[in-house]
Amino acid sequence: MTGVPAVFLDRDGVLIEDSGYPHLPEHLRLIPGASAAVRRLNRLGYLAVIVTNQSGVARGLFSEDQMHAFNGLLTRRLAQDGAVIHAVYACPFHADAQDERYRHPDHPDRKPNPGMLLRAIADHQIDPARSFMIGDQQTDMAAARAAGVSGFLFEGGELDVFVKELLGG
Repeated sequence: MTGVPAVFLDRDGVLIEDSGYPHLPEHLRLIPGASAAVRRLNRLGYLAVIVTNQSGVARGLFSEDQMHAFNGLLTRRLAQDGAVIHAVYACPFHADAQDERYRHPDHPDRKPNPGMLLRAIADHQIDPARSFMIGDQQTDMAAARAAGVSGFLFEGGELDVFVKELLGG
């Protein structure tokens, strides 16, 4: 039995504007075309999975609860536009953490490591060969490669146009 296809989406810089550790409702500014891109991917049968490094937790800038609340707000905001996010994986660990609970020299979930993608693949019976990652950093591309998933670098602009071109029209 083959698994389902998925798109792994980085959060900051891909779905929302990267304002520097966004975590408050007023920080939630969707990238142009984000909702339309996720809707397009949903219609084509892709599970949409957010995989995001969130070192702001480790750095003491906001709590893990605030991170989860913000991610929930983002998924609800996209859902208002008919765009379904099936799962969110967030890594609050960092080597330079202020809070030692989140200090880890090289956490397996922290991109460029593939841990979040590998957990999502196992949790949701995802077929890596039919899946891909959209990220805005080389660490996203490295995580995709390490998980056996194609990676595509989004360098700004309209996300739906990027996705449409990526999928061949």
